[in-house]
Amino acid sequence: MTDLAARFRVLGDGARLRILRLLQVERLNVSELTAILGIAQSGISRHLKLLKEAGLVEEARDRGFAWFRASAAPELELVRREPGGDGDRARLQEILRHRQEEFRESGTEERQLVPGRSWSAWARALGHLLPPLAVADLGCGEGYLAVELSRWAKRVVAVDRSKRMLAKAATLARRRKAKGIVFRRGEIERVPLPDRTVDLVLLSQSLHHAQEPSRALAEAHRILVPGGTILVLDLRAHREEWVRERLGDLWLGFRETGLRGMIRRAGFEQVRSEIGARRRGDPFKVIVASGRKPSNPKRN
Repeated sequence: MTDLAARFRVLGDGARLRILRLLQVERLNVSELTAILGIAQSGISRHLKLLKEAGLVEEARDRGFAWFRASAAPELELVRREPGGDGDRARLQEILRHRQEEFRESGTEERQLVPGRSWSAWARALGHLLPPLAVADLGCGEGYLAVELSRWAKRVVAVDRSKRMLAKAATLARRRKAKGIVFRRGEIERVPLPDRTVDLVLLSQSLHHAQEPSRALAEAHRILVPGGTILVLDLRAHREEWVRERLGDLWLGFRETGLRGMIRRAGFEQVRSEIGARRRGDPFKVIVASGRKPSNPKRN
């Protein structure tokens, strides 16, 4: 009776219930739980300690990582049946997608070890095939793409509305000794660049933050040289309302036909799109779309 009472005291906490819901679906480590739940690592570790002591969570070590999963305690059937946690489950799917894309697992619990294989290396290799271009990264965020672009681009102009994000991006660029990046504060609907100054405009996961996505696409058209290219990576239309409050998303993604239509109306031709990333059960799918500014713009 004492053990049962102790377990129910541990279960009387919302954060611990969220952790248990996730660990009933997938084994996770502390960093992954932190990313999903938005709770500090120290808090996650404290909750896991209590859950382990109550016999509700089991820990296993695997190649240097501590992994946690829910135990077979009968009380957890109550947690399993309780509704809610849609946002946490959606973020869990995003974590699983990242695992897959980083080749950390191969469809089983065993990790796939392939020395030297990485997405960063592939990105840099593809850069060897491109001419030195002037690139605008609109909505650059923390600057990871801007830094990778700088390894092959002639110059990169990284634009973001957030002063804090630009500071983090500049710090990253200095740490990685990236050259040729200029950071500008501004809105992607009012880009602080003159007409016809870049060869490539990149909008990566930034269009759904724009008040007026069509205006952002028109600005991309304005700053591109004739014959320049726009490349858009954004979310396919979804129903995850929690991203509005937690992530500040203004749009719940875009339909492929709608996105292609917006790009065409902004003045681009040779517009195409495809799904760039998907995982079964993941509510977030990425659309990759591109278009070209006409080399000989029509005159009114």
